[in-house]
Amino acid sequence: MFRKFRTLICLAVMALSATLPARAQSLGDILEAELLPGWQTESGAHMAAIRLTLASGWKTYWRSPGDAGIPPEISWTGSENLRGVKLLWPTPEVFHFNGMQSIGYSHEVVLPIEILPRDAARPVHLETAMDLGVCRDICVPARVQLASTLSGKGKPDPAIRRALGAQPINARSLGLSATRCRLMPSGRGMKLAVDLTMPPMGADEVVVIETTDGNTWVSEARSHRQGKVLSAEAEIASLDGRPLSFDRSTLRVTVLAGGKAAEASGCQGG
Repeated sequence: MFRKFRTLICLAVMALSATLPARAQSLGDILEAELLPGWQTESGAHMAAIRLTLASGWKTYWRSPGDAGIPPEISWTGSENLRGVKLLWPTPEVFHFNGMQSIGYSHEVVLPIEILPRDAARPVHLETAMDLGVCRDICVPARVQLASTLSGKGKPDPAIRRALGAQPINARSLGLSATRCRLMPSGRGMKLAVDLTMPPMGADEVVVIETTDGNTWVSEARSHRQGKVLSAEAEIASLDGRPLSFDRSTLRVTVLAGGKAAEASGCQGG
């Protein structure tokens, strides 16, 4: 049950059938969640998805939501026959509110999940707990709990296919020719500067800098363009408080503009 002034919202959805989506329960009039069971791919992986549907005017956040957003956290504890999971985030929107920027989704998002079983011949029992922020004029944290047993071949789901088609593209396909980065001291620690040599993607390009090592915090980036070079700077630090150790191969830079997204991985010193 949802109450207007509660600061924690919980949704529990259980499904035992692999042939039908997990039935959704509504969080008041704000949020619905369901697990789309999807299909088994030729590689033996299973392609499923989490679908979040939001009421008009509400939004939730991308994996890197900006300083004004709430980053989602997902746990797979309790799953069985699960070797690994890869989240395939579709291209998000950029929001501006009261002079602040955040990145996420409005109305609906289908988040594809590539599920790697330990044994492709056996069913996968999937349990997920997803902590996320949902915002309108105020923000509240929500917890979505979903479960389903995935077995058999299944069949391709058009909603999942559309979300897979909305993935960010490789920036090199848009003409990226170089990605250079350098660390510099800043008043609060260290700063990472990134230069992308690529044609403009459109007006109001937004640059998101991330690392894939799981132990590095990167702030919202400030960016500007000069000709063919799109430059961005962000604060960077270790999450565990230890001295920063930056591996250039873990860098992921996403450029958002005009409803499109392009990603670049790794960088050269300079």
